[in-house]
Amino acid sequence: MTRRSGRPLLITDCDEVLLYMVSHFRDWLAEEEGVTFTFDRGEFSGAMRHTGSGEVLEPAAMWSLLNKFFDGQMHRQTPVDGAVEALGEISHHADVVVLTNLMDFRQEARRLQLAEHGLDLRIFTNQGPKGPALKAILDEYQPSRAVFVDDLAQHHDSVAAVTPEVGRLHFCAEPLLAPHIACAHLAGHAHARIDRWPDAAPWLIGWLTREEAEHSQS
Repeated sequence: MTRRSGRPLLITDCDEVLLYMVSHFRDWLAEEEGVTFTFDRGEFSGAMRHTGSGEVLEPAAMWSLLNKFFDGQMHRQTPVDGAVEALGEISHHADVVVLTNLMDFRQEARRLQLAEHGLDLRIFTNQGPKGPALKAILDEYQPSRAVFVDDLAQHHDSVAAVTPEVGRLHFCAEPLLAPHIACAHLAGHAHARIDRWPDAAPWLIGWLTREEAEHSQS
């Protein structure tokens, strides 16, 4: 169903923005798969090793375990501190949708997962760079203003290239990842980097309502 509300629109990622993922993935790997996850070099390559031998997992094995987690362990994920409250506040000012890089067949599982935590949101699934997918969402909603939140720098780069008018907030709530990932703000692809919802919500509301404020002052 096409939705053209004309309201401001927040398009947000899920993992490490709304729900913690990597910490739960790490715990599951250790408990059930005999794998140690140590993320200290800014990328997944080399982060997963067989606990007994210390041997690095091949990429195919790594992706297999990631898929296995999303197939059967999503119930482990917990809300990022302050996320539910922040989105409740933001929803007074804007529509909110989720753009998540999961396979399309997991769309309903993600919707139900978020709903169980009080986040009843429309879910868009995607594979690869998020710029084209975000553009399609904008074409449908026709928002007055839009802002994008994601934990990975490459997606901000993609969105900046396709829809440069969209506000872009680089946000990574997971302490295991945040110090090590490339920063989209420093690279010039995001307008800000904030990793806590109590600080991010005012910034997002300010961006989403800026046009309204400008009109009221003119």
